[in-house]
Parts: sequence; C-alpha cells; structure tokens
Amino acid sequence: MGWMRYLLAGLCISFSMSMVCAAAYPDREVRLIVNYGAGGVTDVAARLLAKALEQELKKPVVVENKAGAQATLGPAHLMRQPPDGYTLGIITLSAVSITPHMIDVPYTIDDFEFIGGSGRYRYGLAVQANAPYKTVQEFVQAARGAKGQPLFFGTPGAPNNLAFFDIAKKTGANLEQVLYKSGTEAVTALAAGQIAAVIQTPSEITPFVESGKVRLLASASPDRWQTLPDMPTLKEAGVDVEIGSWMGVAVPKGTPASVRSRLEQALAAAMKNPDLVSGLSKMGIDPAYLSGQDYAQLLKQEYKLMLPRLEAAGAPVKDR
Repeated sequence: MGWMRYLLAGLCISFSMSMVCAAAYPDREVRLIVNYGAGGVTDVAARLLAKALEQELKKPVVVENKAGAQATLGPAHLMRQPPDGYTLGIITLSAVSITPHMIDVPYTIDDFEFIGGSGRYRYGLAVQANAPYKTVQEFVQAARGAKGQPLFFGTPGAPNNLAFFDIAKKTGANLEQVLYKSGTEAVTALAAGQIAAVIQTPSEITPFVESGKVRLLASASPDRWQTLPDMPTLKEAGVDVEIGSWMGVAVPKGTPASVRSRLEQALAAAMKNPDLVSGLSKMGIDPAYLSGQDYAQLLKQEYKLMLPRLEAAGAPVKDR
C-alpha cells in the first residue's frame, strides 16, 4: 500500500486532482497546537475540540501546547509547519488582533489559512476572598491608592490585560500587570495572595470561588453570566469596560484548498457535537461557530480596531 500513498501525494500537486487529495486526507494523526499552557481554559477547550474532530476525521488529533510570549509562541510555531493539513493550530483573537500591536511577533494574520471560529469566551473580574473590597467600586477606590502604590493584576496577556488598562484609564485606578503563561496560573497566584485581581474565564475562576479562596465581583463580558445571573457586569457596576474574544482553528498559509475544505467540513460538524457544545458551555465558552472566511474577516476587523483602543486605554503599544 506504500506505493499508493506516494502516488496520491504526487496527484495532489495537480489542481485537477484536488478531489483525490481530499479523499486521501487525512491518512495519519493530526496535531493541534495550543497557544496556552496545559490546564487553562483554551487548553481544555482545545482538547474537547480535538476529540470531536477525531470523530469527523477518523484519525487521532493530538494536542501539543506551545505556551509563552503572551500566547504568540503557538501561532509562530504553526506558521513554520509544512502546509499539509497535518498541523492545525488554535488561533485566538488576542494572538493575532491585539498582541501584535503590543509586542513584536514573527507573523501576521495573512500567514494563516483559517478553518473557522470555534467559541467565544466569557470573562469575570475576581479578587482574593479576604480582600477588603467587595464591590467593583470598592476595588477601584483601593486601586487608586492613597499612597500611590499599585494593585497588581495577573494575566496571560490580551484581551484580559486590556480590560484592566481600560479600567485604569477610565477610573484613575493604579494597576500594574504580572504576566503568566495561562489563566489558571494567574488565578492560582491570586488565590495564593501573590496578586490582587484577575479577569479570567468561568472555568478558571469558579473552582477557586467554590473553595472560598477567590471572590467574583463582576462579569467583564457584555452580558451577565448565565450561571450567576445576579452578578452585575462591569458596566452595570459603574465602570464602562467590557471585553470579548474568540478562539478558532487555522493552518499554515499554502495548505491545499481541498484539505482546507475537508477541515472546514469537519469543524462545522464537530461544533454540533453535543459533548463539545455541553463542555464548552460549562467552562464558560459560548459554543459559537464561524466559517473560515468569516473568522478571518472578524480577526482582520478587530486588528484594525484594536490599536486605537489600546492607545485610548493607555496600554503599552510598540513603536510603529
């Protein structure tokens, strides 16, 4: 059977035989690169997605974490992989639409072919359970600091830190960031008393709330959490700030159209998988789907909008 694999590989060079290539793909396991550390919300969501994709592709989908540099190491690694459809990557909105305005990265949105959007994050503002501030306004007052000392917040990067920069700009709060490789690490540091606040997703925050180590103050998303309908949004609490973000799947630029089409079909079908829908919802990710074209358009639009927003928030942006 080995000669047949080589024959089909040769046929894939010809555009006219693209349907043959699509039928042959995949014939071995597929890797899924995740741009955050193990245990965080994106990692867990990616593993749920990998299981659903396995059912559609009929081959193993193996998750590989490439965390660091504010979630840009994963996309940088994905960009350098062969464009053959056997290495996919989780591409979050922050990694291509926000962070490139703040630090130098080796890629642009145009270095990827997008398979689709696979979920929209929800966020909440949390502080230590024994902190003296029990409302958003009390937190803001404490962060203004009578002696000018900042309150430190933990974050794996954008868009979480953007919300804090917005809060600081709009309220005069004295806030300073501490970077972590994942949201789970940031919340763990909060629970240990190493930092004063985080803005993270429900799955990362809720276990520490339930253990009595962390207190939730508000939803940082445009809407209240369905699981905590009495908790206000930041806007409802008097601070005109909200954030949102997406996760999605991409492949290196140059991946054959027939392979991309097969992956898009697989992702669209996977997003209807009841286990995936339920799992994402429970961890605080809305199981929303966008086609590859629509996800790429969303990321490009957000990239254009984010620079002025970062500058207005007083966030550190790189020299242009």
